[in-house]
Amino acid sequence: MPAAIRFQNVSKTYLGDRGEVRALVDVSFDIEAGEFFGLLGPNGAGKTTLISVLAGLTRATQGRVTVLGHDVIDDYAAARRALGIVPQELVFDPFFSVRETLRIQSGYFGVSGNDAWIGELLEGLGLADKAGANMRQLSGGMKRRVLVAQALVHKPPVIVLDEPTAGVDVELRQTLWQFIARLNRQGHTVLLTTHYLEEAEALCGRIAMLKQGRVVALDRTSNLLAGTASTMLQFKTDDALPPMVAAHARMTGRVVQVRARDAGEVESMLAQLRSGGVRIEDLEIGRADLEDVFLEIMQGGIRIESPSPDQIRAAGPA
Repeated sequence: MPAAIRFQNVSKTYLGDRGEVRALVDVSFDIEAGEFFGLLGPNGAGKTTLISVLAGLTRATQGRVTVLGHDVIDDYAAARRALGIVPQELVFDPFFSVRETLRIQSGYFGVSGNDAWIGELLEGLGLADKAGANMRQLSGGMKRRVLVAQALVHKPPVIVLDEPTAGVDVELRQTLWQFIARLNRQGHTVLLTTHYLEEAEALCGRIAMLKQGRVVALDRTSNLLAGTASTMLQFKTDDALPPMVAAHARMTGRVVQVRARDAGEVESMLAQLRSGGVRIEDLEIGRADLEDVFLEIMQGGIRIESPSPDQIRAAGPA
């Protein structure tokens, strides 16, 4: 069976005011059928450009992209039918109801007589009571739900979610992930980009990280977490940190987080805080999470290679 998505040596160069801008540089990796795969990176890393190439909205300067073996350029119609893409932007027609919008979207893919599936989408995404409402009457969160339903209306085997929960409430996130996780268990492949790293950690079996258009990490989520600092100190303070601690700390207001690799480093950090006269509150010691891995990789601390596609297939989806 072909890979659900295959990126082969994909590069994209734009001409800007100051010359060439390299948005993607030799990006290569496969996403296997049935995976829940995360694509992470800071703003401007190339995530949306890569998805635009996948969707056929942008042509790569070089390289090849396939969806279930269908080239996104040479066999565009088949590749596009296999994809359901939820974009970042809220794009909708204000003149139709929610149900009409989904029926029209079905027609774009040559699908008819799917009212039962549309009803399931409306129910599963919490839109049943809005089915007859005009699109322009919906809140931003409800419009986001309709975008998800539009992407799924033709039952695509490959689902691409580009920042699907950006700026939406907790209820929508829970509703969306319950529904998408169920589709993934039924065999649908999911590609997710998100800035909510706790979502990626909880949902994605494998993750690729982009930095300045290049893949800088690609591995199972569990391996990424195992490859960085295993312990995290978190506390609150109003005092200035000693320089040796401050160099490794992440601060959010009064909250300080410091990575440590073992018990010895924990003891050393606490000793430096005591000797520096730092008064701390609410000290917690826990395990590092994906945000810590992400920051370490983006700062150039580690590079992790992916297992081969054969290894992935042998292990099955994580």
